[in-house]
Amino acid sequence: MSPLAARALLAAAALSALLVPAPARAARVLVALGDSLTAGLGVAADEAYPARLEARLRREGFDYRVVNAGVSGDTAAAGLRRLDWVLRAAPEVVIVALGANDGLRGQDPRATRDSLERIVARLRRAGARVLLAGMRVPPNYGPEFARAFARVFPEVARRQTVPLMPFLLEGVAADPRLNQADGIHPNAAGHQAIADRLWPYLRPLLRGP
Repeated sequence: MSPLAARALLAAAALSALLVPAPARAARVLVALGDSLTAGLGVAADEAYPARLEARLRREGFDYRVVNAGVSGDTAAAGLRRLDWVLRAAPEVVIVALGANDGLRGQDPRATRDSLERIVARLRRAGARVLLAGMRVPPNYGPEFARAFARVFPEVARRQTVPLMPFLLEGVAADPRLNQADGIHPNAAGHQAIADRLWPYLRPLLRGP
């Protein structure tokens, strides 16, 4: 099976999860829209940061179902293309954590910014509250590209008036204790750290308990 076909199958599986009816008691939906960093590549489903967030929400009395809409390999443009499926879940809150693959592929930051703006704008028009998570590229991509890429996320947050977590992997990136052997994808402890660092940005967007 080609890599493209494999990604298509993964996307279909992830998107079908959005259509599974929520438990009767769950009145609200939180969607984590992202790539492999959100999908939890290399860790168990209940170890990825969306599942860790759902566990914390329950512990703290919030009535939310968290949908992991992470698809490995997705760019911001790919996330935009599957946004209709995300909106079918009628999310109240959406974490947008896309762009890492754009950066790693050296794509034009202006194209990434355009896709992210369109994602955030559509989610807001649908009534969702949005938290945007920033991304960075390794220094070997060159300082000029790294700066242009890093500027994308605060620019989108400012223009769309949404909160920004400056860097999804803050405190996790480059720490071998929190990453898998590839040095890119967080391990279970890394996903817990992401969930913990996301919480202060996410908490103001929640209703309840």
